[in-house]
Amino acid sequence: METRPPLPPFTFETSKEKVQAAEDAWNSRDPERVAGAYTEDSQWRNRSEFFSGRDKIKEFLKRKWEKELDYRLKKELWSFTDNRISVRFEYEWHDDAGFWYRSHGNEQWEFAENGLMRRREASINDVPIKESDRKFRWERTPVMSR
Repeated sequence: METRPPLPPFTFETSKEKVQAAEDAWNSRDPERVAGAYTEDSQWRNRSEFFSGRDKIKEFLKRKWEKELDYRLKKELWSFTDNRISVRFEYEWHDDAGFWYRSHGNEQWEFAENGLMRRREASINDVPIKESDRKFRWERTPVMSR
């Protein structure tokens, strides 16, 4: 059976590890890497989209990162229980016309016993910003091609 440590039940430290691992994966902008953290039948709500399964997750992420260019994300642990973690996040991106946005959101995660996420609920709001108002000024990281 596939596992993704740390496993539930979570502690403060293992919850922070899960959040950091998710931040690192999402900042890679690699749909395969991100989708590997979810169960094969994972249930998702992202904004107004509802879908399930790794293949749908990968399709969603490919679409997302074709639109949200130079995406950079920061996640913060909000709370946790035995097999659930809540996160607040912000990310910045620009569209193909060069307009910048900061997206603010909250996620609720539920994990299977093997440490893979079986449910993700995300609420997100986008705010237009000026490029000069960006918070996340990391160097551009190349996206790995397959």
